[in-house]
Amino acid sequence: MAVAGRGAAVAAVKPIFSRDLGEAKRRVRELYRAWYREVPNTVHLYQLDITVKQGRKKVREMFLKNAHITDPRVIDMLVIKGKMELQETIQVWKQRTHVMRYFHETETPRPKDFLSKFYAGHDP
Repeated sequence: MAVAGRGAAVAAVKPIFSRDLGEAKRRVRELYRAWYREVPNTVHLYQLDITVKQGRKKVREMFLKNAHITDPRVIDMLVIKGKMELQETIQVWKQRTHVMRYFHETETPRPKDFLSKFYAGHDP
């Protein structure tokens, strides 16, 4: 009986935009191409301290971060968020600092044991 109830709940969920995984992947590719084409304009418009190659590398990294997702509804939500980010970037609704947050420098982990702190010059 629990299985029948679960099937009804799954059947009641409607897709957001995509009917299947193939269509969702097509939307992701369209968004990726739009971002890829927009990187040179963004670098110039926001006067970023990065190259176009670095910007495109970051776009690729951000897309590959979610490559493991296979649910079309989740993919559609991520595409919607990506389109909103793209529109905000193109319309210059963001400031330079908002764009540069994607390129933050990674922090070195703070030393935890005594010798590491000593070598780094921290007080114990």
